[in-house]
Amino acid sequence: MWLLVITTILWAFSFSLIGEYLAGHVDSWFSVLMRVGLAALVFLPFLRWRNIKLKVILLYMAVGACQLGIMYLLSFRAFMYLTVAEFLLFTVLTPLYITLIYDLISGHRLRWSYLFSALLAVLGAAIIRYHQVSEHFWWGLLLVQAANISFAIGMVGYKRLMEVHPIPQHTAFSWFYLGALAIAAIAWCLWGNPNQLPTTNLQWGILVWLGVVASGLGYFMWNYGATQVDAGTLGIMNNMHVPAGLLVNFAVWHQQPHWASFLIGGAVIVASLWVHRRWVAPGSAV
Repeated sequence: MWLLVITTILWAFSFSLIGEYLAGHVDSWFSVLMRVGLAALVFLPFLRWRNIKLKVILLYMAVGACQLGIMYLLSFRAFMYLTVAEFLLFTVLTPLYITLIYDLISGHRLRWSYLFSALLAVLGAAIIRYHQVSEHFWWGLLLVQAANISFAIGMVGYKRLMEVHPIPQHTAFSWFYLGALAIAAIAWCLWGNPNQLPTTNLQWGILVWLGVVASGLGYFMWNYGATQVDAGTLGIMNNMHVPAGLLVNFAVWHQQPHWASFLIGGAVIVASLWVHRRWVAPGSAV
């Protein structure tokens, strides 16, 4: 659980850095390639293939391609149309995707109690940003929802793989990032603009931080933490990035939030986690 909390704080800065310094300035396909490429380098020393079936390797690469590769490609494009606050608003349905997808791929009966606690988290995130939606609403919404679904498939897929085909997690992540890198490399070759590369040390520094820290270490901690909690808690924790990301955006760029909705929405998200842990799935690990 604490790994999820630490990663949420770590990622809270990523949204603003991308929205303020990279979106519209640096080619989005290149940004994705750099981010997953550096993350792959972090875990390259742990790459192993002996005594691991080819099918298992390909499955870990596939979940990496979904959770990071495709998700990043869609997310970076979405920032072209959305403010940081709007992007965060449009991620509120992710807990529902997580709980539904986990039940589908694990063969469980649909657990309505999990959906209830996830809906509380969605409600809390929606309360925070219920107003000030721009004219790019529909296109941005579609891009972010596609990214959310891809992220949920990858995250739940990783959790499920660790249940049915467990291997050391640092080894799993070496293949995970290579899967994401393959998708990013293809996208750059097809659509990349070499005339829109980073031009300042700040932009390069942000890409290095996003690749090595936010992605390389962050996703390892997040997915490792995901294997230690139930799917409902995982879904709810995924929405904690909304108040965290907005708070960073407000504090660093001195934007004035609607404090009443921010505090009420944040309280609802925290309450949804407490309800889930207290009554829906106390002590559950799956």
